[in-house]
Amino acid sequence: MVTRLYAIYESFVEDIIRDWLALLPELFTSYLDLEERIRNTHQIGVGRLLKELKKNRYEQLSLETVVSGLFRGITGEQEYDLLSDAFLFHEQNLRKEALEKLLADAGIQNAWNWIEKHRFVRNFVEKIGGDQNTVEGELNQLISYRNDAAHSSRIDEILGHNDLLELCDFIETLCQAMAELVTYQVIKRKKSIGQVREIGKITEWYKNSQAGVAKVEQTKLAVGDKLFLVSEGSSYCQLAIIESIKIDDKLVEKVVVTTEVEAGLKFDVDAKKRIILVYLSITINNFFIDKYLLT
Repeated sequence: MVTRLYAIYESFVEDIIRDWLALLPELFTSYLDLEERIRNTHQIGVGRLLKELKKNRYEQLSLETVVSGLFRGITGEQEYDLLSDAFLFHEQNLRKEALEKLLADAGIQNAWNWIEKHRFVRNFVEKIGGDQNTVEGELNQLISYRNDAAHSSRIDEILGHNDLLELCDFIETLCQAMAELVTYQVIKRKKSIGQVREIGKITEWYKNSQAGVAKVEQTKLAVGDKLFLVSEGSSYCQLAIIESIKIDDKLVEKVVVTTEVEAGLKFDVDAKKRIILVYLSITINNFFIDKYLLT
C-alpha cells in the first residue's frame, strides 16, 4: 500500500509539471522570455535525452521530437514547446529538497514555503497529526515506509488501518497545496500580461455562512460567476462560484460596478479576510481547472 501511495504522489508531481510546461508557451510567447533556469534545465535535459534515447524508457521519443521544441524556441521561427521528459530526471526520492528542485527547475518557485503555509497542510499537521510532526517529517516517514517495503525481504512492521488513512490524507493535502501553487503561478503570470485583473478584496468573512463583505470596483458580477480567490501570503488560490450577491443589504442577481462599493458575497468555498478577488478575462486552461481545482 505505501509503495502505491508513494507512486501516486510521485506521479502527481510529474503530471502537474507536465501540465505546467504545456501552459508555458501560452504564458511566455517567446522562448527567450522564459526564466534562465527553465531554459538551462530544458537544454541540459534535451542533451541528456539524446544520450539516453535508445533506452527502453524513452522508446516513445524520436530524435525529431526531442530536438524540435528546442530548435523552434531558439530560432523563434515557430511556436516552441517544452518536452517534459527533459525536466523529469530525478534519481532520488522526492523528499523536500528533491521536490523543491524538480519544481523550481521547471519554474515553479517557493514550493515548500507555500506547502508549509497551506491551510489543508497546516490543518493536517495541527489536528490530524496532533502537531507531533512537521510536513517534512510526514513526507520522510512515508518515504521511509516505502523504501522499507520496496527493498526489504522481511516485513517487521505492518501499518494499522488508521495510520494508512492518515498517510493517504497527507498525500491528498500535499497534492492540493501543489495544485493551488501552480494555479497561482499561472494567475500571477497572466496578470503581468493583462489577461487577469484584481477586482477587489474581502474585508470581512463569516466562516459559518461561507459569505463575507468585499470591496469591489469596475466590474460586472452575477450569481453563478466564477472567480479566483487568491493570497500568496496565505498560500491560497481557490476557484469559487458566486452563490449570492447583496448590495445595500438587498439580494441581486447581477450588478455593474463603476466605482468602489461594498458587496456581500457568498461563495461555494471557504475564504478569509484579505483574500483578493481575481477575474479572468481569458480563462486558465479549462483542462487544468477541471483536473486540479474542481474537487
